[in-house]
Amino acid sequence: MSSSQSTKAPQPRGLPGFLRRTFRNSLEQNILDSPSSAPGTPVLPDDPYNVRSGSVDSDSIGGITNELEIDGGGGRSKSESHISSSAKSGNTLDEANANSIDVSAGSAGIGSASKKHLRAVAFPPLPHEKEGEDSDSTTNSLHSAKATSTAKSQSSNPSLDSKSENSNLSTTSTPPKKSYKEIQFETILSSPIIPLRDLRKLAWNGISPHHRPIIWKILLGYLPANASRHTTTLQRRRREYKDAIKQHYDIPDDSRTNSEQETLRQVLVDVPRTMPEVPLFHNDRVRRCLSRLLYIWAMRHPASSYVQGINDLATPLITVFLSGYFDGKDCLDGEMMADVTDLMLEEVEADTYWCLTNLLAGIQDHYTSDQPGMQRMVMHLEELVNRIDADLATHLRNTGIEFMQFAFKWMNCLLLREFRLSCVMRLWDTYLSEGDGGFEDFHVYVCASFLVHFSNDLQQMGFDELFQFMQNMPTDDWGDREIEILLSSAFVLSTLFGGSEAHLNVVRN
Repeated sequence: MSSSQSTKAPQPRGLPGFLRRTFRNSLEQNILDSPSSAPGTPVLPDDPYNVRSGSVDSDSIGGITNELEIDGGGGRSKSESHISSSAKSGNTLDEANANSIDVSAGSAGIGSASKKHLRAVAFPPLPHEKEGEDSDSTTNSLHSAKATSTAKSQSSNPSLDSKSENSNLSTTSTPPKKSYKEIQFETILSSPIIPLRDLRKLAWNGISPHHRPIIWKILLGYLPANASRHTTTLQRRRREYKDAIKQHYDIPDDSRTNSEQETLRQVLVDVPRTMPEVPLFHNDRVRRCLSRLLYIWAMRHPASSYVQGINDLATPLITVFLSGYFDGKDCLDGEMMADVTDLMLEEVEADTYWCLTNLLAGIQDHYTSDQPGMQRMVMHLEELVNRIDADLATHLRNTGIEFMQFAFKWMNCLLLREFRLSCVMRLWDTYLSEGDGGFEDFHVYVCASFLVHFSNDLQQMGFDELFQFMQNMPTDDWGDREIEILLSSAFVLSTLFGGSEAHLNVVRN
């Protein structure tokens, strides 16, 4: 005890610490009449133990423990005895429940966090009362008894603590706070005329699942920038697709030409093999929708007709548009199909058809005769890798691996068979934000970054191992973080070489 405290008149030892300090600070006011009486108007002490400042030394614990004695034979109350014994045995108090005393065994002594809790119990907050009113000592006793009872029940049954917390969380849970990006998306989408430039800029870094369905439709040109025309546009395009079903699909088989029958047969063969690892595409209703829209697209685009790989391009669209009916929730497990009505599925099918049509319009030469678009992209990829990683390019040539052997699939399916579908959705957020060149020009830079990412491993492999590695890239554990690193690297490459084809020309010895 400090010298300033020792000079004061001796204080009765029968009171709890917080009452005795109140007595010391209010002695001249003569609040207490006897050692066993309670103060009429409690006043917070001058914090001799530095409780409120948080700076408490080791002697404070001893002082508090000694002062928790109650007059009358040196006995202790139940709650005080429980706390004091816990402090002496080196126990710590659980901070998870601020309203109860959860004592957990430990051997490291009382830490700073435990000291705060000990003080919270030893010096409970005093009620703010009007001057002249008497405090209800009976109420304080009930609160103390309740705290002790709660502490005992929780120490004997730790599961009650977690159940109590979960109950409190469930009753007081509030909707999650929206992120800054979500607020920005909502601001843009609420505009009468949606600013496409601002939307692309914001969507480049990823779109929240809740906003992804409508933003994809806007960026793909399916919905206009004028928000007031969205409803009428959807109604008209969906009605047109229904007419196309009647014209091309719901017809007798004997009325189809041999070419049409062959196209339909190829579609029906490929659809069951589409995304075999995704349960959603095992559903018969989804497969029926996919078969129908692919066949109708082929009938309406005879220049390219149906080509393997187009079926893969439709899967992200179906997944995203279907999630729009469930507030953006993940639909890949297919469990929500029991709640999907026929009308929902018809609308998803129509929206997917029109968005797929607009997507393929920019890369249609990828699927025409001889596929010149694919060959052009593979050639650009080889030139780019020669420029940014000459050692890897040289190793591939010396090993006998041609870029066309592994990169053709990357261009044909837009890496859908290399990544999980959730990663592809994140990838397409950026592709759509890039505009017309996202699925062609920027995709080449993404493929280059993807290949160079494994450069060190590839340069240690022979032909057989390398070829097998290229056919089954180890990306099963990839998530949005790895995709965003890939996109960042691709952006740097596009900044260095985009629009400057001469920079890709490398003089080979």
